Amino acid sequence: ACRSMPGNSTAQPALRDTVIPSRVPSLDPIEESSPVTPPVTDRIPFEEATHPSPALLSPETTAEPSQRPQYHLTAELDYDRHYLSVEEVIRYTNQTSETIPDLLLLVEPSRYPGAFKLNALTWEDGTPVADYQREIGSIRAPLQRPLPPGGSLQISLSYEIFIPSPDPAYYGKPVPFGYSERQTNLVDWYPFLPPYVPGTGWLAHPVAPFGEYLVYETSDFRVDIRLNPAGRELIVAASTLPEEAGEWLQYRLDAARSFAWSASDQYQVFSTTVGSVQVSSYAFPVHAGAGQAALEATAEALALYRDLFGPYPHQSLSVVEADFLDGMEYDGLYFLSKGFYNLYSGSPADYLTAIAAHETAHQWWYGLVGNDQALEPWLDEAMCTYSERLYYENLHPEALDWWWSYRVNYYEPKGWVDGSVYNPEGYRAYRDAVYLNGALFLEDLRDQVGDEPFFGFLSAYTGRFTHQIVTRQGFFDLLGQYSSTDLGPLIERYFNNR
Repeated sequence: ACRSMPGNSTAQPALRDTVIPSRVPSLDPIEESSPVTPPVTDRIPFEEATHPSPALLSPETTAEPSQRPQYHLTAELDYDRHYLSVEEVIRYTNQTSETIPDLLLLVEPSRYPGAFKLNALTWEDGTPVADYQREIGSIRAPLQRPLPPGGSLQISLSYEIFIPSPDPAYYGKPVPFGYSERQTNLVDWYPFLPPYVPGTGWLAHPVAPFGEYLVYETSDFRVDIRLNPAGRELIVAASTLPEEAGEWLQYRLDAARSFAWSASDQYQVFSTTVGSVQVSSYAFPVHAGAGQAALEATAEALALYRDLFGPYPHQSLSVVEADFLDGMEYDGLYFLSKGFYNLYSGSPADYLTAIAAHETAHQWWYGLVGNDQALEPWLDEAMCTYSERLYYENLHPEALDWWWSYRVNYYEPKGWVDGSVYNPEGYRAYRDAVYLNGALFLEDLRDQVGDEPFFGFLSAYTGRFTHQIVTRQGFFDLLGQYSSTDLGPLIERYFNNR
């Protein structure tokens, strides 16, 4: 995610001579402190996924695609009433070496007052789940029998979501989930299982006042959506492309961290292809020019990152103009703040272009290679910020000095790169340390090891940790195979836990 824009700093750039743009964006950053279902025969059945890459859960263990968590969601949206009814089936296989005593479902919609109503929670044989515990944001269900390694189970939920329209001032930050007058965004809208870590348990963190605190397991998704009323002229952007089955839109997304979608009666859609990948931009009509620019930047970044990091794994990628002041990534789809569209200058030296490159990079650094976004956010955010640098270096070198000046050095970034989202100094300190000082660390790392080892490492890093949750140790252990340079002084300069 990214919501970085210049403030009041008068710092001079430290790395390169700069070209002062004719215009500096003035938008200040926000400081964050019973349902009807189709017949079973209409649904897409769970099948063994055909994605070629294994789902790796740790450096020591692997899982076949059929062992990934599987989610089948049947959802009916009443757009005008801001109401969603859902039937959900989760198939889970214990891919660890440890017996699991219970299930922990994270339920993000329940964090909004009155937004989530659970109607039923049952096991595969139809018996109700007994003695489950509900808290804000979660459901913990004891298992009838502990789940041994390799064992599988199925749990079903029936629930309703009364979609909120959250006030950013109340939550202290922009909120992607919910509706505005122009769109409805369904993100982290279904209960899901976080990764299970042997010896620790379910990997779930407290809510953070800024940044991302959720950790996602690579999973397979089957999603059936019906829009009510059926004749409503709505455009849906989603994490993958649909197949139409009568009134239903049916989606299949394998080997992904999340499934997100957005609906509006106002989107103007721009599309292109990058190889076999369909890239689409969904923008409000008042921002048609910026919507086309977002499409072009996303397509350019996707093609570049494919060459630098490795293949893009999905059949589509969508960028959606967000009716909130934030940029936010999901598998196959990301949101780009309306603020960037409002201020778009028509030049690559622009925050709309820079953040489009950033959010596109999350398809690799978050989507393909996962991490603990709460405790080690630099492993996706610093990587994505530095990916912006690679975008400008390769595609718009005339704007690279602008990027260094007004994306990074403008803020005089400082702070430990390995900080968490629980930084007590607030959002600005977190962003400056993790995103911006993180980009400076990667620049210095590249300078020290050289281009050939650096880019060889990035490509190998993607392949080695695809569908895993990587850690700092995994990052540096693999890096050591590509360079024998003594990185001790560099790590001491940027990392607190040395």
